[in-house]
Amino acid sequence: MSFKALFGRSLGADPGRLHFAAHSHHLWPDASFDGQMEVWNDAARLADRKWDKVMDEVWPAAQAEVAGELGTGMADAVVFAPNTHDLLVRLFAAISGEWPIRVLTSDGEFHSARRQLARWEEAGAAVVERIPTEPFASFSDRFVDAAQSGGHQFIFVSQVMFGSGRLFEQVDELAALSRPEGPWVVIDGYHAFMAIDRPFGGRPPASAFYLGGGYKYAMAGEGCAFLHAPPGFAERPRITGWFAEFEDLSLPPGSVGYARDASRLLGATFDPSALSRSTAVRRNSPTTPTGAITCCFTSTSTATTAPASAQATRRGGPHWSPT
Repeated sequence: MSFKALFGRSLGADPGRLHFAAHSHHLWPDASFDGQMEVWNDAARLADRKWDKVMDEVWPAAQAEVAGELGTGMADAVVFAPNTHDLLVRLFAAISGEWPIRVLTSDGEFHSARRQLARWEEAGAAVVERIPTEPFASFSDRFVDAAQSGGHQFIFVSQVMFGSGRLFEQVDELAALSRPEGPWVVIDGYHAFMAIDRPFGGRPPASAFYLGGGYKYAMAGEGCAFLHAPPGFAERPRITGWFAEFEDLSLPPGSVGYARDASRLLGATFDPSALSRSTAVRRNSPTTPTGAITCCFTSTSTATTAPASAQATRRGGPHWSPT
């Protein structure tokens, strides 16, 4: 099956180009252009009233798409930000007002977390234990063992390692350790979202945070990071923007209110075009006979690290091309 028709604009812009870097910078499908233009047209047509459509239609539609892909059925537990670093900072500041925060992570995390955790450690804001990813055959077991040993407040690990494409296989076991009072478990799913099926094994997560975004296999471009935030966690984040109290702007002066859903983790004014692109891409993507949305790529190598059950509709790996 060929998906070239979905990428007509990108392929036509440089017909001689062979693009094999979708794991990092993929071509945008035509539907993303339609989503982008819809936001521009809404701004021209509605002016400031565009925000009614953004928050009443565009935002919940994007929430529903992410919740559907995660298999949680918890659309109101999804919040968006321009990038995952914004969300990481809000979470870290929310867990405790006392430093240092005791962190468990791996030595294979993507740069946004790697650099920030190293700087917090350098500044005395964090004490970080890093579990080596190699030998990888035992990594999942070793990481969960370390998490179960206790003593950590913030547990952060990638579901798919960005440098190798290898899969952390005990997300459910790790998520079960998360508690509102600590530790908090944060799964970085940026390189897993839409590359593997059902990150939580089909069981809605009651306690784990899950980070992801639209820049990789979701094919929506930059600016559409998301966080699945379980109820009862981070109810009053210390780093907060005025959008986080949109539910009640009539509070008495001096009060700091928060939305009851995942919007409690919102910042301030954002560019809604990324949400519109993301929803347009998903709604115009092909599906399998079971209704799963495919990510429109096939692997250029025979290596794969995703479970066999996931490979039927999504294939994980470092090199991809529309076919």
